[in-house]
Amino acid sequence: MIQEGDRLPPFRLLDDAGQVVTDADLATGTVVLYFYPRDDTPGCTREACDFRDGLADFRARGVRVFGVSADDVASHVAFRDKHALTFPLLADEGHALCDALGLWGEQVVQGYRFTGIARTTLILREGTVHRVFADVSVVGHADAVLAAC
Repeated sequence: MIQEGDRLPPFRLLDDAGQVVTDADLATGTVVLYFYPRDDTPGCTREACDFRDGLADFRARGVRVFGVSADDVASHVAFRDKHALTFPLLADEGHALCDALGLWGEQVVQGYRFTGIARTTLILREGTVHRVFADVSVVGHADAVLAAC
């Protein structure tokens, strides 16, 4: 799994607007890159809405926020529109980035087993991982990330 001090591996993903986002696009400033299992599920929706609600505070600190899941762009568009999300959602459809970061595999959430993304948040500074939040509990998470920025 990716650790503090590591750099992101090279990647190219589409965002919810169909634009390509690469590792180079995240290599300047402070970036929150949060990985979540699936669009429009209860925990993922709560987390996304908490980041949305705190986005002005992140931006006031010069922090950019990106969500990442293995859902496709169409799913991200529906999720974004349904919940008025105002930050980019990146589609890691083949889960190549999640594989490279060690975030893809068997997960257990509330006794339910599935193969997917481990809910993880990275804070990047100038493209280097500054902080890793693993095994994230959704409640209060966006506030904890903001405090660490």
